[in-house]
Amino acid sequence: MWEQILAVQQMQEYIEVHLKGEITMADLARASGFSPWHSYRLFRQHTGLTPTDYIRRLRLSQSAMRLKYEKCRVIDVAYELGFGSVDGYQRAFLREFGCNPGEYARRKGPITLFIPYGVTFKELRKESVDMEQLQSVFVQIQRRQERKAIIKRGVKAEDYFPYCEEVGCDVWGLLHSMDSLYGEPVCLWLPEQYKKPNTSTYVQGVEVETDYTGTIPEGFDVIALPEAEYLAFQGEPYAEENYSAAILAVQHAMNRYDPSVIGYQWDDANPRIQLEPRGVRGYIELRAIKRIPGR
Repeated sequence: MWEQILAVQQMQEYIEVHLKGEITMADLARASGFSPWHSYRLFRQHTGLTPTDYIRRLRLSQSAMRLKYEKCRVIDVAYELGFGSVDGYQRAFLREFGCNPGEYARRKGPITLFIPYGVTFKELRKESVDMEQLQSVFVQIQRRQERKAIIKRGVKAEDYFPYCEEVGCDVWGLLHSMDSLYGEPVCLWLPEQYKKPNTSTYVQGVEVETDYTGTIPEGFDVIALPEAEYLAFQGEPYAEENYSAAILAVQHAMNRYDPSVIGYQWDDANPRIQLEPRGVRGYIELRAIKRIPGR
């Protein structure tokens, strides 16, 4: 089973690298090491999408981000991302996001982007990690300004996987389409004062300026967060199949760290922050701190 999962992961990685060019089933079969028929079946089984649908959705989401952040024409985006015609691209964009690309480029509102998590990410759990394989962790102080967070609450989730089971994984795609004060969405573990009755500790959201007046997606809440200092714990870059070990290394280091050696104590009145796991930069979590009186 693990060999098949890695084969699908290799197909996903091939698609990401070659997204702007032609991608055939023969190409994916060579990447996976299986026959074209078997590669197709494995891909659909483990991603829930055919390779064609997966590539189309990924191209549409990347095109949306180009339209939002770059001064480019719809026709250029369509052809550069492999669509055969502008009309076909516009129809596909409308079906995917509910608006045409020209309209989106003008208003730049929240849309639900396709975020293709690697299949190995879905299969791994922390319980399988050997504690002797832990990595080095880099620690530094960061200051986060007073801000608001636009969040989607779950029901009772305390961590990522239960949260996705409660609210679905599309939330992250929507958050990626929104402007963020620090350039990316966040996951938060909320202290009690930020929770509503019968809602989760773990939430996902974006941090925005205190005077934010943009769109609040339906079903989201807004909370105000004070200026605070954080210790940012960052692990080594990792391969996706080592995702669980990367997270455990950082959380193990954070749990063992004593901030009093630098004159601080933990400030658990502020949310703990998790950034999106990206192997190229290492896993990152932030935990709030405050000065020890008199130090």
